Amino acid sequence: MEYFINCNTSTLAPYAVPLDEQKAAHLYRRLGFSASVETINAAVGQSATALVDTLINEALAMAPTPAPLWADWDNTNYPADDDLARDMRRAQVQEWKLAYGNDMLNNNLRDRLSFFWSNHLVTEFRVYQCNSFLYHYINCLQRHAIGNFKDFVSEIGLTSAMLYYLDGVYNNGNNPNENYARELYELFTLGEGNAYTEEDIIETARALSGYTERGEEGCMPVTFNPERHDTGAKTILGQTGNWGYDDVIDILFNERPNEIAGFICKKLYEFFVHPDSNDDAGNAQTIISGLATTFVANNFDIAPVLSQLFKSEHFFDDEAIGVIIKSPMDYYFNFINETNFTYDDSTVDSAIDACPLLGQELFNPVDVAGWQRDRQWINTNFMIGRWLTIEVFIASFYQNNPEQFRTLAMDAVGPANSNTSNPQIVVEAIINKFTPKGLLTQADFDNALSVFTIEDVPENYYGPDYIAGGLSLWMLAVSMEVPSQVYLLLLHLSRQPEFQLK
Repeated sequence: MEYFINCNTSTLAPYAVPLDEQKAAHLYRRLGFSASVETINAAVGQSATALVDTLINEALAMAPTPAPLWADWDNTNYPADDDLARDMRRAQVQEWKLAYGNDMLNNNLRDRLSFFWSNHLVTEFRVYQCNSFLYHYINCLQRHAIGNFKDFVSEIGLTSAMLYYLDGVYNNGNNPNENYARELYELFTLGEGNAYTEEDIIETARALSGYTERGEEGCMPVTFNPERHDTGAKTILGQTGNWGYDDVIDILFNERPNEIAGFICKKLYEFFVHPDSNDDAGNAQTIISGLATTFVANNFDIAPVLSQLFKSEHFFDDEAIGVIIKSPMDYYFNFINETNFTYDDSTVDSAIDACPLLGQELFNPVDVAGWQRDRQWINTNFMIGRWLTIEVFIASFYQNNPEQFRTLAMDAVGPANSNTSNPQIVVEAIINKFTPKGLLTQADFDNALSVFTIEDVPENYYGPDYIAGGLSLWMLAVSMEVPSQVYLLLLHLSRQPEFQLK
C-alpha cells in the first residue's frame, strides 16, 4: 500500500465547479458510507454548496434512533435466572447493533459523525456492560453529532457509560479519581500536554467529584451525591473558586477556546480530508487554522465548520481523493450502498460481525484513545481477512440473485450504454464506481478487462468497437454470461489496493 503525502495546496475558498461523478462519489464516501449509482447521478451537476447544505440540514433535523423497549431497564427488569438474563442482554445488544448499523448505512452525515465521535469521546461497552447505558450513550452521540461541541462535552461526561468507563463513579471528594479529568483534557478537548498541567488535572478531578450514586440493583443511572463532592476551593486553568462540574466545562471553554478549536479541527480534518495534517508539502495547517477560527467564532457549533470544509476547494482537490484507507465499517457498508444490491438485516448483521476480524468492533474501540485508523487497518492478517470476507458477501449476493449483477453494470454505464457490446466500457464504469480514481496503471486495467472477458471465444464475439471487424454477439443487456462476468470482476477488484481506499 502506497503511503500518501499530503500535497493539497487548495484553500477554503468555495468549490465553484458543478460536481462530476468522481467528486460526487468522493463527497458521499466521506460524508457517509458512500451511495448508490442513482444517488451519485442525482448529485452530478449540482453545486457543492447546494448539496452540502442539503446534507447538513438533513443531519441537523434528523431524529435519533428510536429508543428500544429496554432503554431504561436496570437489573430488576431481567429474569432472575442468570442464563436467561444473559441471553436477553445479548439479544438486546444485537438488536441495538442492527438498528444503529442500519442508521449508519442510510443516514449519511449524521451517523457518519456519531460514529466518528464514538471514536473520540470514547467508551467501551465491554467495560461497563449495561445495555441501557449503551443506548443513552449512542443517543447522546446522535443528538450532538452536528450540534454544539461544548454542550456535547458537558453531557457526554455525565452519561452513565462514561462515568463508569473512566471511573467517575469512584471519584469521591475525599479520595478523588483523576481518570476522567485527565482524558477530558488529553484526549477529548485539548490534546496531550497542550495548555494544561498535572495540577490542573488534580484540581479538576476534585471539581468533578460527587457523581457516585449508583443505586443497589446495578444498571441504575448514576446521579450526584452532594456528600461525595469536594466543596473546597480549586484552581483550574488559572481560575480559583469552589468549582463543580458545570464550572469545569465553562472554565475550559472560556480559557482555552483556541486550543480546543485547533485540536478538534485537526481531528475532523484528518478524518474527513487527509490522515496526514503535518506534511510540509501542502497547507493542511492553514486549513485547520481557518476551520478553528470558524469554530470559535460560532461558539463551538460543529455545523459551520463542516459546512466550510465540505464546500471548499481543499476538500474537492484531487490530492484529497482516494487517500484514506477504508475502515472495516467503510469496507462493508460502502460496498452494500455502492452495489445497491438487495440486502436485509442479516446482511447488516454479517457486516457488523465481520468487522472485528479486521480490527473494528462496534461499541468497543481498542482503548480510550480509540482506533488509530488509516494505516492501522492494513497488515497481513487484516488484508487476508478483507479479501476472504468480502468474497463471502459477493458470493452471497450472487447466489441470491445473479441478475442484480447485470443491473449493477447497466446502472454503472448509464442509459446511453445500457446495451453496449463493448466490455471495455463496462469494466471502466464498474472500476470507476468502486475506486476513487480508477486503477493505477494500464496493465492493471488490462488485467481487470481480462478477468471480465471470456476466454476461448471467437474474435467476433465482442463488438466491432472492441475488436476491429466482425459482428457483435455479446451485449450487456441480454447476454447470459454478464452476471457471472460482473461477479468475477468484483472478486478481482476487491483484492486491488485501490479498492481499499476512499
